[in-house]
Amino acid sequence: MFDINERIERIKAQSDAGGIGMILAHQGIVRGTTRSGAPVHGMLLHVDRRRFAEALAEARAWPGVVAVDGWVNEGDLEVGDDIMKVVVAGDIRENVFGALQRLVGIIKKEVVTESEVR
Repeated sequence: MFDINERIERIKAQSDAGGIGMILAHQGIVRGTTRSGAPVHGMLLHVDRRRFAEALAEARAWPGVVAVDGWVNEGDLEVGDDIMKVVVAGDIRENVFGALQRLVGIIKKEVVTESEVR
């Protein structure tokens, strides 16, 4: 399992950690409703592992980013299950917030295929 706190400590222990001014973590969870409020009982999630590895590598090259790590769940998920966990470390707030938002967007659009179970 992907432990966010352990990954953050590992990133902080890296030799280039002196360039880190901020670390953000995202933990996506299966919620019990759709965006429009309809009930959901779970989610079926498929992951393109190759594209996920590429997305993490791309994010590591973005301006101000020092380190990136992540994990994506797969299969039949229930409400409350973790969907993904992503950690982005970087130099300044603007770069780190932007990188986390961009990376999560890429994962949602290009890495995972999900269908809600109603």
